[in-house]
Formats: sequence, structure tokens, C-alpha cells
Amino acid sequence: MVLRYDPKQQNLPLSADLPDSDDTPVDNELQNLAPNLLATTLALAWAAREDWFFGVDMGVYFAPKEPAIVPDGFLSLGVERFVNPPQGRLSYVLWEENNIVPTLALEVVSKTYGGEYERKQARYIDLGIRYYAVYSPVRRWEREPLEVYELIDGEYKRLRGEPVWLPEIGLGLGLSSGRYNGWEREWLYWYDELGNRLLTPEENAEQANAAAIAATNAAAEANLKATRLAAKLRELGINPDEI
Repeated sequence: MVLRYDPKQQNLPLSADLPDSDDTPVDNELQNLAPNLLATTLALAWAAREDWFFGVDMGVYFAPKEPAIVPDGFLSLGVERFVNPPQGRLSYVLWEENNIVPTLALEVVSKTYGGEYERKQARYIDLGIRYYAVYSPVRRWEREPLEVYELIDGEYKRLRGEPVWLPEIGLGLGLSSGRYNGWEREWLYWYDELGNRLLTPEENAEQANAAAIAATNAAAEANLKATRLAAKLRELGINPDEI
């Protein structure tokens, strides 16, 4: 059970006083790329919202004398998106965030098994995190590539579906083939309530570029037709400028 702290009444350390890293390197780039893809996609989809924060490989401090937990990624709702400009958050410190616990924690399983299905899950239960997702992009250990849990009556219960719908967030999580940073492979994506995958910034830019090219081609085609029509009218002794 996480205790609630009042920074106005207790002498609590500030985020600047706390270590902002556990100095543990990731096993491979997917441990950062997978949550970064979710973060950048959310920044595009929720560009007009200021009540959320997605942290990647950032310490979450829940007690002044306890070390931080460091999910590969986490989403908090009901907090300020940007704080402490221009530096931003050093860590996610509960007593600096009105004791708002992250809504979702994500762990990306790598070549070194890190207790994602047992030890880490138990810590997130203690913290009271509503949803817990485990994504295994390469090594499966006889588990599903994506497993998502919801905290119900003090236990994590597996949620089914593809994508898995998360009502409190208003989005789903699911797997699909795609390209991110030029890398074609299976990725973890956000989905809307109709099951449509949200566009990444790369895809949004490509779509906008394709639309611009299509509009330019359509305008060129229309101009060509107008030129041919004007020429035909002149052949018939009609001045198109006087029509």
C-alpha cells in the first residue's frame, strides 16, 4: 500500500534531490523504442490535452526512503503534461504529483528475464497501478507476446482481446506490423474504440505528404484539361477568355 504524502506538511525530498536513474542499462534498443513509440503516438493523438504524462525509463518514487521503481514506460492521467520548464521532469515523484499513481505501467521483456510476470507485477500491485502490460517482442518463455492485466480486488486479472481495451484510458493496446524509425517489424500500438490503430508521427507525415502530392497532381490534371479545352475552343473560332 502506497502512503500518501503532503509536501506542505512533511520535509520531503524534491525530485532534484533524488537519483534520476538507476544506472541499469537496457538489454537492447527495443526496451526504449517500444515505449517511445507509444509516447510519440500519444503526443500526436492527445496534442490538445494537457492532463497526461508518459514516462520512458524514468524512476517513479513512491516513498521518501525507498528506491524508485523504473518501468520501461508508464502513463499517468490527471497530471500536468509539462512541468519544470525547460528541463522537464527528472523523475516522477508521487508527492510532487498530488499523489497520483500511474494508470498504466509497461515492461518490455528482453533477452535477460527480469521477473516481469512475478516480481515486478507484485510491486505494481503494491503501488496500485490500474493496468500492467508486458510486451515480449522477441523471447516468449511460453507466454503471449502481449499480456495486459487490470488491478481488481488487489490482484491483477488478465484482460483478453486484440487489441486490449483499457476503459480508464480510453484507448486500447495491440500488436501490428509497421515501421518505426525506419524499422519494419511487429510493434506495440494504441487503438481507438473502433479498433483502428492510431497513426504514428511518421505515418501522419507520410499521409499528409501523400495528400499534398495527390492535391498537386489533381490541380495539374485540372489545369491540363483547361488548357486543352481552351485550345479546342480556339480551333472552333471561340475565344475562351470571353466565355
